Amino acid sequence: MVRKSKLPSGPKAKPVKPSKTTKGAVVKETPVTPPAPPTVSTELQQKSLNIFRDALDPSSEDSNTTLQEVKGHLFNRDFAAAFGKEEYLRVYAGRWSPSRALGYTQILLDVQDLIASGKSDVDDDEEPPFRVLCIGGGAGAELVALATWASLEDTPFPRLQAKFLDIAAWGPVVTALHDAVTNAPPLSQYASAAAKEANEPLLLPDAFKVTFQQQDALEITDNEHCQQFFGSNDLITMMFTLNELYSTSLAKTQQMLARVTASCRPGTILLVVDSPGSYSTVSMNGAEKKYPMQWLLDFTLIGPPKKDLGGAEGSVKWEKLLEDESRWYRLPPGLKYPIELENMRYQIHIYRRLGASAVVET
Repeated sequence: MVRKSKLPSGPKAKPVKPSKTTKGAVVKETPVTPPAPPTVSTELQQKSLNIFRDALDPSSEDSNTTLQEVKGHLFNRDFAAAFGKEEYLRVYAGRWSPSRALGYTQILLDVQDLIASGKSDVDDDEEPPFRVLCIGGGAGAELVALATWASLEDTPFPRLQAKFLDIAAWGPVVTALHDAVTNAPPLSQYASAAAKEANEPLLLPDAFKVTFQQQDALEITDNEHCQQFFGSNDLITMMFTLNELYSTSLAKTQQMLARVTASCRPGTILLVVDSPGSYSTVSMNGAEKKYPMQWLLDFTLIGPPKKDLGGAEGSVKWEKLLEDESRWYRLPPGLKYPIELENMRYQIHIYRRLGASAVVET
């Protein structure tokens, strides 16, 4: 049986009683300091890093040489070349995905109550797995983050079913990381009997099922495939993906978001994380203007209220639950990994799909 990792909670502040005052004086209550938000333990974050280390072997000499080639292609913005070989993909995932996986895990923990708010009530004796679609999630950061999140003792979703949709051929990387998540980590042949007995996978295979589909999300246009990919999910994520899609084609990205809206069920949560200050250029009447990514996203999903022919307010498709234009995930001290890790600064936006009867409140 896999032991669930306990979730450390911040110290609970004791209420401070107001001080007694003389008659006629203003009584001021000392504000109570709220408890610190929960964090992922350093031990569990190290386990996440070990999964990347064991699955992708980022410290090999061949990896170091290949990493320099990948960096060169990325510097030249030649993404087709950077993601065109299997060895490039493994090296990329071993270099950049671990830091993001740690950041994504903390994000999921921070917003898990909002994520849980969209889950439908089920009467079954056994609750079905929580279904996640990660658009642009082939590099493995989302996979390891979801697994780490699900391993927490207090997670609301102990069983996950995740689909990873990406334009590059990340299948072998997804398989390698999933195997490392659901199998006990390798031990030295000299490991003690106690160490062998305590050696367990992060999650059991039945608790975490994954599939990968190599597909350009912007080219999923027919209704059947839209339902296949975008329908029946509890959570859809776009982690450092949306602005890249906007850069590829703003019009196609807006159309894709419209298809996501049309296909997903009420209650679906959309989680968007990206670089702060991301802008996209829009050409209108021969003039170009830059718009913040979050403005384009809000305009597409929420838009300004519109009135139909009868004068009633137009229906609203999404409700925005959270917006923050700049946050930090900072690495705790003491983590070990063969390659240097990095802190992560990001913007975050969370939406919940509403039912057909939802209207704008005036």
